Amino acid sequence: MAAKSSKKSEKTSKNSTYKIQNIVATASLGKPVPLTKLARTQPNTEYNPETFPGLVLRVKEPKSAVLVFSSGNLVCTGTKSTTQVRQVINAVIKQLRKINVNITAKPKITVQNIVASGSINLKLNLNFLALEMENTEYEPEQFPGLVYKLIEPTATFLLFSNGKLVCTGTKNKYQLEDSMKQLLKNVKTALKNYER
Repeated sequence: MAAKSSKKSEKTSKNSTYKIQNIVATASLGKPVPLTKLARTQPNTEYNPETFPGLVLRVKEPKSAVLVFSSGNLVCTGTKSTTQVRQVINAVIKQLRKINVNITAKPKITVQNIVASGSINLKLNLNFLALEMENTEYEPEQFPGLVYKLIEPTATFLLFSNGKLVCTGTKNKYQLEDSMKQLLKNVKTALKNYER
């Protein structure tokens, strides 16, 4: 079943593919959380208030980590879909019931960042792209990828010469798909000048 869901989450067009690797989302429970009590009673937690004010709660399925703050604010990371984010938040709420913190309101979940990896099925001359495209950073002595910042929709790409990429900064699938289309369009436009 896991193989089936990973295939489903990979999006393909004739020129590019991508797969969501991580979603960072926030939520508010609307109630304070006694972090010391949670850390003492739940084995899947890490809490060291001297170094960081939040408690790390690890969820096995779907594999993720949640930062829980005493204010009731949560930061969820490690999931690959908004459905998984909801499952993780529900797992946290279930654990909080064990220490008599009952959450009655459904928390509003806000996606802060999506990280995806993929390919644009082109060999890329990164030196040329760095000169031809705006909003790029390329220091091959320090890192083999070109950083390309897309303004609209807001996204940051790491591009590699073999056509592989990492995209970060989008907040939903539509922005991710739009940014992939815009990237492909901009790269192809730049490469037309290279072929002259």
